[in-house]
Amino acid sequence: MNIVGIDLGTTFSGLAVLDEIGNPAIIPNSDGDRITPSIIFVDPDEDGKAEVGVEAMRQMVLYPDRVIVEVKREMGTEEVFKVGSHTFTPTEISALILKKLIKDAERIKGKIDEAVVTVPANFLETARRATKDAGEMAGLKKVTLIDEPVAAALLYAKTQEVYGSALVFDLGGGTFDVTIANIEGTDVKVVSSLGDSRLGGKDFDRALAGVIKDEYMESCGEALFDDEPGYELLFQAEEIKKTLSRRDKHKAVVIGPAGPQQLEITRSQFENAISSYLGKIESVLGIVLDEAGVVAGDIDHVLLVGGSTRIPCVKALLKEKFNKEPEECVNADEAVALGAAIYHGLKVDPDRLNPLQRGAIENVNLVNTAPANYGTIAVDDSGTLFNSIIIYKNAVLPCSATKDYRTMSHGQTAVDCSVTQCTFEEENPEYLFKLSEEAMTLPPGRPPGQGIRVTFSYNEEGMMMCEFMDVTSRQVKSIEVDPGGGGDTNYRRTVDPDSPDVSDFLVD
Repeated sequence: MNIVGIDLGTTFSGLAVLDEIGNPAIIPNSDGDRITPSIIFVDPDEDGKAEVGVEAMRQMVLYPDRVIVEVKREMGTEEVFKVGSHTFTPTEISALILKKLIKDAERIKGKIDEAVVTVPANFLETARRATKDAGEMAGLKKVTLIDEPVAAALLYAKTQEVYGSALVFDLGGGTFDVTIANIEGTDVKVVSSLGDSRLGGKDFDRALAGVIKDEYMESCGEALFDDEPGYELLFQAEEIKKTLSRRDKHKAVVIGPAGPQQLEITRSQFENAISSYLGKIESVLGIVLDEAGVVAGDIDHVLLVGGSTRIPCVKALLKEKFNKEPEECVNADEAVALGAAIYHGLKVDPDRLNPLQRGAIENVNLVNTAPANYGTIAVDDSGTLFNSIIIYKNAVLPCSATKDYRTMSHGQTAVDCSVTQCTFEEENPEYLFKLSEEAMTLPPGRPPGQGIRVTFSYNEEGMMMCEFMDVTSRQVKSIEVDPGGGGDTNYRRTVDPDSPDVSDFLVD
């Protein structure tokens, strides 16, 4: 079978496999590129045809209303994308991107029906489920998820000499993640993860477009754009950003309403424009260190992942905070997909690997942690509803925890068996995500104060079993939830009657 890892990125995506000797390897797409733009273009002349990747990117300037970009940021939401006569959910767009990656890889590797797909560390439950749904829509029979910086940590552990406490710093085109892990050779123990799924290189491009707008106005007195920069200017901003990673300043010819103007953009201007984002990065770093119970001086390695880590001020921020040079030992754009392929090798039945593959990964071990806090809704002595956490974020998997509660009223006939999730410890039920909302019927006519024992067990496969037991009657309500995705959640899909199903779209 093919052992496949997919980095489903905001701006670029990639697919890797575990090769015949057990090394992770990127599979190029049909254009020969190692990564694929996460962009789709719905062709106005060929109804039912979607271009994905480079061809879609080439259409962005001419047909801006027929392309969809940065869909990853909307995963798990009710956002819909209207293109011509077709309406898509984020899940469906992601499915088209995955379909392209899989189709291209199958030309080289043969049938692919299982994969590990990566997600940001702080992805909400709805977004994780939507990602799994997208994989199934794309034709995968089984989809396993792994957090992006954890996948990168596996790649560093397998391919580099890393020992000690490591901070994996993953700053891509659209998302930012940090994982602290203890790495001893090929043993990886995750300690804490956190991130921001709306912070990345594309935000930097928009900020730089604002600088260009100001310079253009100063040069000729005309506004370059009104509310949002167009794709052509964003492309130019991205190229200037890359140049400013090598040079202190850059002269660019910018075409606008007053004609072409030669503008000089400096690295200092760019860094000032993104200073608020750098502040957010520092804030996330502080929180993840606190969660891990360490200080910056305890970190032995700062490992870079993601294309935006090439920006000099990002590296300078990390060097100043951790008092060491960040390490760039792997390809920043490919690390997550390569690590996901390693993880797929760890998760499959060893009998499905050839001897060389088994030998290559048999010493790779991953100890993961709970990505969030999990609990249930309870009532305090004053009668106020609150979220009672049972399994805490960063608990080492597998884990199990039990809490005892009691009924509140005479003749109480049911007890709430909700299962909640929150990234930070939150007591207010209004700010929680509910993985399950069920109830358990109780025997009638009993006095208050009857014991209700609740046990949550979270295994290494990412499944959590929740048991609510009425201590007196020994009656048990069992609920199995998948905090990493899956379940029966239905996502709203608004389509015109004549729109074809996403599975019918031709993907090139």
